[in-house]
Parts: sequence; C-alpha cells; structure tokens
Amino acid sequence: MDNLLVTVVVAVAAILFLRMLVIVVPQQEARVIERLGKYSRTLNAGFYILMPFVDRVAYRHTLKEQSIDIPEQLCITRDNVQVGVDGVLYMQILDAERASYGISDYEMAIIQLAQTTLRSEVGKIDLDKTFEERSAINFSVVSELDKASDPWGVKVLRYEIKNINPPRDVLEAMEKQMRAEREKRAAILNSEGMRDSNINQAEGEKQKVIKESEANKQQQINEAEGEGQAILTVANATAEGVKAIAGAIKSDGGDQAVQLRVAEQYIETFGNLAKQGNSLIIPSNLSDISSIIASAMSVIKHDRNAEDGSRERV
Repeated sequence: MDNLLVTVVVAVAAILFLRMLVIVVPQQEARVIERLGKYSRTLNAGFYILMPFVDRVAYRHTLKEQSIDIPEQLCITRDNVQVGVDGVLYMQILDAERASYGISDYEMAIIQLAQTTLRSEVGKIDLDKTFEERSAINFSVVSELDKASDPWGVKVLRYEIKNINPPRDVLEAMEKQMRAEREKRAAILNSEGMRDSNINQAEGEKQKVIKESEANKQQQINEAEGEGQAILTVANATAEGVKAIAGAIKSDGGDQAVQLRVAEQYIETFGNLAKQGNSLIIPSNLSDISSIIASAMSVIKHDRNAEDGSRERV
C-alpha cells in the first residue's frame, strides 16, 4: 500500500514537472514568459521547453480580433437633450508584451475611453443630427481610441453605434415633427400635382383654340377661294353669253330680235312693278313703246359703230 502511494505521488510530481517544463502554444495565441519575475520572451504558436522553477507563463493573450460590448451611457447633445447610446468595439492585440506591461487591464481601459470619447462627440452635434452622423461619430471614436491604445500594443479596428435612445417625451415630439413634415410634403406634392394638372389643361385649351382658329382660317380661305372660283366662272359664263348675244345681234335679223326682246323686257318689268307696290311712277311716254325701243337700238348701234371704228384703226 505504501509503495502504491509513493508511486502515485511520484507520477503526479512527474506530470507537474513536465507541465512546467513543456508548453504548447495554439495558433493565434501568445504566451508571455517571465524568468525569475522579469520579462524574458513572447512565445507564439508552437512547442517549447521551459526551465523548471525559473521560467513561468505570466500572461496568455489571444491574437484574434475581439468584439467588446460598450454599455449604454447617457450623453448630452449640443441642444441639451439626454440620449442613451451603446455600441460594439472591435480590437486586436498586435504586441503581447506591451499588452501585458503597458497597462493593467487594456480591455477596461478601452471601454472607459470609448465611453468618454463618445460623450464628447455626441455633445458636438444636435439631436436631429445624431442619427445622420453615425458614421462620423464612429470614425472619430476609432481615431481617438487607436491613438490612445497604440502604447498598449492594441489596435482598435472599428466602432459601431448600436442604439440611440432619446427620452420618451423627445421621441413623441420627434414623431409629431416627422408626421407634420410628412403632411407638409404630401400637401406640397398635392398642390404641385394640381398646378401641373391646371397647366396641362390650360395648355390643352390653348392648343384647342389654336387648332380651331387655324381650322376656321383654312375654312374661310377655302370658302373665299370657292367664291372666287364661282364668281370667275359666272363672269366667264356671262362674258361668253355677252359675246354670243353680240354675235347674234350682228347677224341677219339681229336688230329685229333685239327690238322684240327689249319690248318684252320692258312690258314684263313694269308689270312686276305694278304687282310689288301700291305706288308707281309712270313715265310720260309709257305708251310710246316704239320710242323706247328706238332709244335702246340707238345705244346698241352706237356701241357697234365704236367697236367697228376701233377695229379699223387697228
């Protein structure tokens, strides 16, 4: 029994000795080794043998990118409104030695610095701008943290604001403001639509009036041209008829035909005058039809002689 106990104790001592002597560092991790209480070296991924009771692993660090939640805090905007802001920060250890000896707790220090920087940046802008300026706030926080954490061997990669929580009364006021803004835009769009509709209607009426006036103009032109053609046709026909009458007068028996026609027209005209009115002025020589016919024939003969004279001169 005693031999078994001794064997167990020796085995445990051997295991502890080997554990102190041999160390295996996983990938993307680092070990800071101290020799007799003083920094000795930094071990990256691999297999190493240490000096028992002289070397010891003082710090263990992961070299992977880490995410840290930044707790919500109250920030006061430039227009004196309190808002609760939280976020998430991404960082990575680049130098395990400085991360071990540059500061006692780099994670807590980065959280505190992120909160103070965030309060400072939010205090520079109004509440309405905080939602629009998230990217600018994130960039400013990362820039300040990166400069401050460089001596610690830590690289701040990015910072993202997760939530911005104004007070309830401020949210209600913002909601009313947004509702009023939407109603204003709707009213503007409605008025612009009515204006465009009225403009289009007026333009249509204008085009209609123009088209109707052009149509009336063309109609009047066509009617005038038609009347001109009709007058010209009647004139030509009248001229042809006069020429035919003139030729008939010059032929044998033309004078007797003219006298007969004049007598008929004379009698028919005075007969119609008697039918159309109650009052009638009668020439003194009304019964002397032969004298009237002779007067008409003298005019015809005078015109004929004038025409013959003009032909002889030619």
